[in-house]
Amino acid sequence: MKRVNLGMSGGVDSSVAAYLLQQKGYEVHGVTMLLCGDGSSNVASAKSVCDKLGIEHSVLDLRDEFRASVMENFAAAYEAGTTPTPCVVCNREIKFKYLFAEDALIATGHYAHIGETKDGRKYIQKADNLDKDQSYFLYSLSQEVLERAVFPLADYSKDEIREIASDIGLSNANRKDSQDVCFIPGGDYAGFIENFRDTDYPEGNFVDMDGNVLGRHKGIINYTIGQRKGLGLALKQPMYVYKLDVDANEVILCCSDELMSSELIAGGFNWMAMTPQEEPFKAKARIRYRHKEADCTVFPLDSGRVKIIFREPQRAITAGQSVVIYDDDIVIGGGVIL
Repeated sequence: MKRVNLGMSGGVDSSVAAYLLQQKGYEVHGVTMLLCGDGSSNVASAKSVCDKLGIEHSVLDLRDEFRASVMENFAAAYEAGTTPTPCVVCNREIKFKYLFAEDALIATGHYAHIGETKDGRKYIQKADNLDKDQSYFLYSLSQEVLERAVFPLADYSKDEIREIASDIGLSNANRKDSQDVCFIPGGDYAGFIENFRDTDYPEGNFVDMDGNVLGRHKGIINYTIGQRKGLGLALKQPMYVYKLDVDANEVILCCSDELMSSELIAGGFNWMAMTPQEEPFKAKARIRYRHKEADCTVFPLDSGRVKIIFREPQRAITAGQSVVIYDDDIVIGGGVIL
């Protein structure tokens, strides 16, 4: 099968992915997804690249689907006092879902490899360039998707991608990477949620671990576990968000050492490089995207859950974030921290 549906955002990564796939003899179909806002500049950039390369281009308006699956999940998670990872949800529920077709492979500009076990299971593997590795965000992909997935950037560094883009004359060769959640430019999460829900969230108390009131907070959605900056309090020592008590509308603060924890439970676990296990096993776990992987023991539970106990305590384990389990550079699987 040589036809491939490539997700094209208009950025340099997916643009060079189109070129690399074409050079390997694939029949490339560039697909730009409208996810939020107007998106006209992204569409124009992607179309320009497709025209230059002489490949098919189409646009999918998925703004309603994106709002229901990703934005709604994001707002609901913050309202529940948890901190979501929207890119994981988007990859599973939007990008790979709508690129899927019976007569085509699926490609994106993600930096990751795809491997295969001796018994034929597909899995995600870290990219060669660990600074750009995006394996963490891809743990939830199904075997059905992985059977068709192609990641042409897995062997390259970002500098090499920009160099290729420049060499072939792409206008977006030096386009900056966005550091924000795509639907929240500027990173004002609380402002987005208030506007999305068209509501104000009530103030409440900051309290310490003993329940003593330390001041007033601006609404639960403004805070996440481990946060120190932006509390607006004058305290005798640095304090951090330990827990968000939604029912009591309280933000519980603690000292630095009280943020350390040795275990977590994750739900919705997707087994990738292994079939679902029954016995405990040793691995490494990453509790957020930029977190250093830590030695742990994984205990499979029922109902798609696992318990993870770390060899050494980890800082600010946060409900709603994804935990991804690795064997060296291989993604064993992952789930959402409960």
